[in-house]
Amino acid sequence: MRNPPEIEDLLRRDAPQVLGALVRRYGHFDAAEDAVQEALLAAAAQWPSAGVPGNPRGWLIKVASRRLTDALRSDQARRQREERAAALTPRDAFTAPPPGERAPREDDTLSLLFLCCHPDLSPPAQIALTLRAVGGLTTAEIARACLVPEATMAQRVSRAKQKVRGVRFGRPDRWEQRLPSVLQTLYLIFNEGYTATSGAALQRRDLAGEAVRLTRTVHRLLPGDGEVAGLLALMLLTDARRDARSGPRGELIPLDEQDRGRWDREAIEEGVALVTGALSRGRPGPFQLRAAIAAVHDEASSPESTDWAEILGLYDVLVGMVPGPVERLNRAVALAMVHGPRAGLTEVDALAGELKGHRLDAVRGHLLERVGEPEAARAAYESAAAQTLSLPEQRYLRARAARLAQ
Repeated sequence: MRNPPEIEDLLRRDAPQVLGALVRRYGHFDAAEDAVQEALLAAAAQWPSAGVPGNPRGWLIKVASRRLTDALRSDQARRQREERAAALTPRDAFTAPPPGERAPREDDTLSLLFLCCHPDLSPPAQIALTLRAVGGLTTAEIARACLVPEATMAQRVSRAKQKVRGVRFGRPDRWEQRLPSVLQTLYLIFNEGYTATSGAALQRRDLAGEAVRLTRTVHRLLPGDGEVAGLLALMLLTDARRDARSGPRGELIPLDEQDRGRWDREAIEEGVALVTGALSRGRPGPFQLRAAIAAVHDEASSPESTDWAEILGLYDVLVGMVPGPVERLNRAVALAMVHGPRAGLTEVDALAGELKGHRLDAVRGHLLERVGEPEAARAAYESAAAQTLSLPEQRYLRARAARLAQ
């Protein structure tokens, strides 16, 4: 029998697949999501004592399907939908299709991903719905990832569900048009997995792994698309440092203090090959540039040997394409490494009115520490610690502040 944390991880991993299976069979996105939530609650209540079934995903699909068909049958005003649901009652065993029936050609989670990125939805709504349905994030986590109030995000998700109600499930005919939103959504899911916005754990490896898996699937479908390759490369090159990012007690270890011998060299080699191939095919896009920056970091044998001039040049090009505050903050760090911390501080201070959150103050504290202003640096670290809901980040920032107070 698995212990409760393992059950929680299993449910989180299988939930998008279960939802995708129900939407593929029945449609009714909103009702299907409610049924899946009921099945997850039933599993959380039963499995710790009764044990995890041999086919947990099939169990969840079976229970959720029963809940959904019961709900559909209870709606007497919609008899045609009841008859359709009854005709599509799922099999008891979900391990293989019966003879003569072909299994779905594509991962249900991927089809669900493209449904959530329907063109009738605005890009913010596409991202929000996908993070909710495919990524399994809570409304609060999505709100933090998208830098909007939680109430605003709740309305956005609800409206998005209403718009996709009744939309045919499966791969759309012109699904490349949805690609920018799909890639941005996968990037946000990965970021939430690589550095969780809240909680006791620094990372949510299930989310990061799911983002990599889905991006690999998209890359198989569009092997010649440079931005798909760039995003996959970026994820691999970033995730390659995962095991070195935290210590034995879960504490955060910054990039320049990590044991590079613990980096995943196989993932780095794959990522470098992907981005090199993508860059050779034409004008680079933002994900290719971000991957190239990650490759420069990963190929350096030590912090001192990092080619910060090349990184700064890449950020110059990236900011020309995506002049957002996050990109400019990252460029300020590279600028400080090439031209000194004072130059970086000037850039950081210019972002004070645009970028909210702990990262601005964390970078500012680091640069103030480098220029020899410990009191100002300590105040910046404390301010950053007060703004993050990630406990490992809080402890790291407070430790930096405490060291300067001595």
